[in-house]
Amino acid sequence: MNEYQIVSLISLTGFLILVASSFRSRDVNWKKGLYMAGAWAGIFAIVILFVDIVR
Repeated sequence: MNEYQIVSLISLTGFLILVASSFRSRDVNWKKGLYMAGAWAGIFAIVILFVDIVR
């Protein structure tokens, strides 16, 4: 593991902490949070597939 991967791992951990704290402050439960994450993943997958088809 080089220094760039370590920095990336630390920043991803920080981002997860920020997301978890914002969910907690807005009183979003785990079920709704996972549903929203799945919806965003689906949106990104559709956009990526569309861009791939257009190329």
